[in-house]
Amino acid sequence: MGLILTIVFIGIIGYVWVEGWSVFDAFYMTVITVTTVGFNEVHVMSDWGKLFTAFLIITSFGTFAYAISAVTTYIVSGDYVKYYKEFKKMKSLQNLSGHTIVCGYGRVGNQAAHDLKFYKKKFLVIERSPEVSENDLNETMFIKGDATKDKILVDAGVKTATALITALPKDADNLFVVLSARELNPNLKIISRASSYSSMRKLRIAGANNVIMPDTVGGAHMASLVVNPDVMEFLDLIKISGKAAMNLEEIDFKELPENLQFCTINNLVAKAEKGCNVIGYKSAEGNYIINPDGEIKIGPGSKLFVLGNPNQIKSFNNLFGIKPSS
Repeated sequence: MGLILTIVFIGIIGYVWVEGWSVFDAFYMTVITVTTVGFNEVHVMSDWGKLFTAFLIITSFGTFAYAISAVTTYIVSGDYVKYYKEFKKMKSLQNLSGHTIVCGYGRVGNQAAHDLKFYKKKFLVIERSPEVSENDLNETMFIKGDATKDKILVDAGVKTATALITALPKDADNLFVVLSARELNPNLKIISRASSYSSMRKLRIAGANNVIMPDTVGGAHMASLVVNPDVMEFLDLIKISGKAAMNLEEIDFKELPENLQFCTINNLVAKAEKGCNVIGYKSAEGNYIINPDGEIKIGPGSKLFVLGNPNQIKSFNNLFGIKPSS
C-alpha cells in the first residue's frame, strides 16, 4: 500500500509540475499510466511531459505490479485476519491487570490453567513449544514465546499481574523466570514448580513465595489415601472443582465492611447466615490458627478461612458485601 501511494503521489506531483495540470487530472493520468490501461492522454502533452510519462512507466510498472500482488496475496491468504487477531490480542494485553501468568503448558501448567478457568480468574499462558497453539487452549489468552526472556514477561503484563505460576520442566528455567519476574514486579506472588529438593531452596532465595514438587505432592496424597482415606476424600470434596459440595473461602481483613474490621470472630459469625464456620485464622505475622478462639479480634493484615457449602458461602459474601475469591 505504501508503494502504491508513493507512486501515485510522485505521478501527481510530476504532472502538476511539468504540465501544470490540476491535481485531479494529474491523478487520473497517473492511474491510467501505471496500470497500463491505455486510454488517451487527458491533455496534449509537451515533450517534457512525454519524457516524464515514459519515466513513470519504466520505474513504476514492476513496482506497482509487485505491490498489487502483495496486497492481493495478503488478503486471499488470510494474513490480514491473523494480523488483526494479533493486534486485538496485544491491545487486550496492554489493558490487562490483576491477572495470573502461567509459564509452561505441560501437564502441570495445563492443570493450573484448567483450575484458574474454573474459578473464573483472569490469566494467560506463555508457551514456546511449536506443538501448542491457541486452538489447544480453547480461547485462553496465549503468548507464544520463551518465558525466561524479560520481553515476553513484560508483554504478558508481569508488571500489572498479581500472580505468576512457572511450571516449566527444567528447574533452571523456573529459577530464571522467578528471578526475572521478581525484579520486574516486587509485589508479585510467585509459585514455582521444582523437580528436586535442592532446587526448592534456590527458588525460594530467588523470590518464589511457594515452591511445589508435583511428584512429592502426588506421592504424599496417594499414601494419605491409604492411611486416612476418608479424611483425604473429605478434603478432596472441599478442594476439587466442579463437584464440590463444600467450599473453603479465604476472606481478607480489608474485604470486610468497616464496622466489622475490628470485631471478634464471634461477633462476625453471629451476624452471618447459619451454616458457615470459621475454621482458620491467619494473623498479620503469618501465623496460622486452626479452629480459632471466638474472642480473637480481626486485625489488619489478617485472614479468615470460612467453610460452608456453595450457597452458604454465597450468602455469607452477599451479607457482608464481600467479593468471592472464585
